[in-house]
Amino acid sequence: MLEEKKLRRRHRVLGMFLSDCVRRTSEPVVTHQHQKRQLEKRRSLFRQPSCKNAVKILLLGAGESGKTTVIKQMKILHVQNGFSFDERLDKIHDIVENIHESIYELVRNVIMMDLEFDSVENRQYAMEIVDAGKTAPWNLSMEYVQRVRALWSDSAIKMCYKRANEFQLIDSAKYFLDRIEKISMPGYIPSNADILNCRQITTDIQEINFQIKMPSSLGGGRQAFQMIDVGGQRIHRAKWLQVFEGIDAVLFLIACGSFNQTLREDPTRNRLAESIELFRGIWHNRFLAETGMIVFLNKQDILEQKLLAGKSIGEHFPEYKEFVQRIDPEGSLPELTRSRRFIKSKLVDITNEPPRRTSHLVNGKRACYFHFTVATDTNNVRMVFDDVYNIILTRNIIEVGLF
Repeated sequence: MLEEKKLRRRHRVLGMFLSDCVRRTSEPVVTHQHQKRQLEKRRSLFRQPSCKNAVKILLLGAGESGKTTVIKQMKILHVQNGFSFDERLDKIHDIVENIHESIYELVRNVIMMDLEFDSVENRQYAMEIVDAGKTAPWNLSMEYVQRVRALWSDSAIKMCYKRANEFQLIDSAKYFLDRIEKISMPGYIPSNADILNCRQITTDIQEINFQIKMPSSLGGGRQAFQMIDVGGQRIHRAKWLQVFEGIDAVLFLIACGSFNQTLREDPTRNRLAESIELFRGIWHNRFLAETGMIVFLNKQDILEQKLLAGKSIGEHFPEYKEFVQRIDPEGSLPELTRSRRFIKSKLVDITNEPPRRTSHLVNGKRACYFHFTVATDTNNVRMVFDDVYNIILTRNIIEVGLF
């Protein structure tokens, strides 16, 4: 009886620490025979993984937060051979569209900002780009590449690019404009980095199924995962309820580098503020009350670049100044560290808010796990997801009463 109490107490303590990252289950008294039966059942599932037994992870977040990029990373990391040759070829036109959209928006806004091009020739190139409209060419001709290269080197375009937060420009504009010559070469095949940086609005619910190798302590085998991505634009959020049922964990992405940008669908609304408010709605959603949250504070590379360029999050969030005075009165912390802590603190404050509805979660405080990420960096995503998988797999171990 004493050993049984110890087992139940240890089970409860570990469960409070880890179980909130996935959907809670009932916690019956665990006997030795029950442990053996459950462990063998679990091993059987790992040896023969299927979508039916998959751990389901739902990706949520505002538009352009990096959800589709995470899906691509899972394909690179966990699906044999990643992207096929045909899939890479299919991405070429998407990349061409990204190039054209980038130079088109830059040229259009140079004109709107009344900036002067370096030469009459460049101004003529700009007019040709504008006259062509938003529709991208089907291929990158030598003439087109020459125009884009000349414009991308123009001082007016460079000045406009520095003010890109004032209009809608994709994050990967520089990445692709810097590589236009290579992309235009005969026989070009997109690399993983090209595919990860390629921007395409998600309009339909998409999913990816993959497997993770299990530790030998659980008999080896593989655990199936199913990751579901839904569009983040406002018009797509009505679809979210369709996929809430049966979710084991929510992975919420926030683009930290968007602190000085506005929404595509609402130019009066700050992107980061929208993401924080969206997180509040998801955290308090009654359909996800038993589902823990893993938050990716994404686009840390863009956040750092903007801070190094002299931009400050305090220009868009007045409360930032008071926050800095409280955590760093001597000003000894780097600006990146203070900005990271500020964004995370706003989310932590939300997790500490009283529930909007009475919940039956009575066994302790609901957990939320935070990670600073760069979704286009495969090594970064690999390390972060090792932690995510360990949390979820540890929960599986707790379920069968091994602790």
